Amino acid sequence: MKKSNIFGTSDQRDVNPEWFTNKTWMKVLSKKIKSKDQDIYHVHFENGSKTKLHWHNGNQVLIGVKGKGSLELFRKYGSKKTEFKIKKIEKIILNEGDIVHIPAKTLHTHGAINKKNPFSHIAINILPRKNAEYKTTWYESDFKSKVFKII
Repeated sequence: MKKSNIFGTSDQRDVNPEWFTNKTWMKVLSKKIKSKDQDIYHVHFENGSKTKLHWHNGNQVLIGVKGKGSLELFRKYGSKKTEFKIKKIEKIILNEGDIVHIPAKTLHTHGAINKKNPFSHIAINILPRKNAEYKTTWYESDFKSKVFKII
């Protein structure tokens, strides 16, 4: 068994910028420890960055590592399948050491609270079933137009 560490910059990688609102990078921890039952990431949000609106086909667990962040949960409404409106149903502040479970198919965003202090968390994406692929559906979500579309 090999020990690893989440800190340091040697193995960080950039993320898809279409999925985040500002500078964000991550480390793929599951590859380091050869995990096959879940995908594990250390995600670092800078300058108030957060994820765009999304949901996963499996459960997700977030563990606050550094700084202060938030998890916001939403309900969608409207009759169109590809375009819809949302209503915020809950905002949870995430501090260092906090842990939260996000059920599969829950529409949400998470990331840093303000532009001055970065936030990082561990994200554990639990596969929906053995040997299944963990999928995330991302939406364009600037929150200004109030209408959301799949990216």
